[in-house]
Amino acid sequence: MSEHNPSDSTPGFDQPLALLRACHARMLDHCELLEQLIENLNSDTIDTETAAAARSVMAYFSSSALQHHLDEEGDLFPLLARQSLKLADLVHSLRQEHAELDALWQALEVDLRRFPEVADRAAFSTTASRFCELSRQHVRRENMEFLPRAESSLSSEQLKDIGAAMAERRGVRYTD
Repeated sequence: MSEHNPSDSTPGFDQPLALLRACHARMLDHCELLEQLIENLNSDTIDTETAAAARSVMAYFSSSALQHHLDEEGDLFPLLARQSLKLADLVHSLRQEHAELDALWQALEVDLRRFPEVADRAAFSTTASRFCELSRQHVRRENMEFLPRAESSLSSEQLKDIGAAMAERRGVRYTD
């Protein structure tokens, strides 16, 4: 089982929309790891590499992915939802998906904390598969529908403010 290492060319906070896209790619990478965990769990192929992958998935979705949702919901969604009813509907739908993803994640996190001692392997597999499926759909919608609208409608000052808020949320000094 191999984990994708993000490249050193990850965008900075001065490019907040590109940084969100890069985070989407990492989410999908971690979904692939989660699906590999399901396979290994179902075939009883648990080794130290699999256990490390479980810790990586848990750490990523418990921290970086949660911050990502806060970035979108706290900084980006409000700006775009005010622009049109169509965008407000899209934002509402994306928020609902965030809530569903968060609920699925809470169920998965309990079992990942004690992995490979999963209480109900079938339920874990079903929940993890749904989480990955919804994550892929959600990322596709954000990348194809939402972020292009953000790119075309937000000013450079708004993007700078979003980047500064993202950096502050992570306790990082923002420089443009």
